[in-house]
Amino acid sequence: MSRVRRPSARPSELLLIWLAHHLRSARESLRRLFGMPLPTTMTVAVIGISLALPATLYVGTDNLRTMTGRWDQTAAISLFLRHEVDSDTARALAERLRARPELARVELIEREQALAEFKELGGFEGALEALDDNPLPAVLALYPGPDHATPEQLRALEQQALALPEADFARMDTLWIERLQAILALAETATLLLGALLGLGVLLIVGNTIRLEILNRRGEIEIMELVGATAAFIRRPFLYAGAWYGLLGGLCATLLVTLSATTLQGSVSRLAALYGGEFRLAGLGLGGTLAVVVTGVALGLVGSWIAVGRHLQGAEAH
Repeated sequence: MSRVRRPSARPSELLLIWLAHHLRSARESLRRLFGMPLPTTMTVAVIGISLALPATLYVGTDNLRTMTGRWDQTAAISLFLRHEVDSDTARALAERLRARPELARVELIEREQALAEFKELGGFEGALEALDDNPLPAVLALYPGPDHATPEQLRALEQQALALPEADFARMDTLWIERLQAILALAETATLLLGALLGLGVLLIVGNTIRLEILNRRGEIEIMELVGATAAFIRRPFLYAGAWYGLLGGLCATLLVTLSATTLQGSVSRLAALYGGEFRLAGLGLGGTLAVVVTGVALGLVGSWIAVGRHLQGAEAH
């Protein structure tokens, strides 16, 4: 009696079967999550907060760096001209300096204007009227461009300005710039460290959540092992569960960051108005949003992989 050979599946059919099982595992994992609304909401909220904290610090630091780049209310360099330099020469020098690409703006404060501003301060009217001549020199306020605002570049610009024959001396206050940049660098480093610590926390949260789900489905897993299910087959639904936790947590984090930026916008606008300008907080943007969501999914996958791997190793040991 001849045996009838069952035709083997074609590679395309195997691929369709594999994709169908992945889709079914993803849907089933999501259905289980929505079937436990309270535990799922709590887990997603904790993941979202853990991801939102470093993301918010990153957004705040980035906005602060952008804001400081726009602060041009005070001249970075005040170039005092020699007393014998007349108004025409000072105007010509200001025009030459305006043509330099490293300077965003050059303002000329002529001797008469400086004297008038000094009189407005009050208390010196009598002393100034007793003088036969205006003792104040003309001043050029040099505002560097955003690409030439580091302390090193400002010092180089100061030396170039002092080399001008019309220059007498210059005054530059870069200490606040150096302090601010040091604070921003510290904030960026703290953001990275906090992100790493909270990322580890997300791994532990997802791993523990998946471990509890494995315990709840121990009987189902044992049956799959008895019928010869592969480790990949057993691991797949739990990996999707971890990915769903990470995805929902990432979306929750982006929502929290957006709400924080919206809440702070009013206070930031009032602060900018005090300096005679306006500033609108920037959020995560498309790139930042994708980074947070992808990070959440990756952490969810890694955490669930570790949890399922430990269970499979324990099952093999027994």
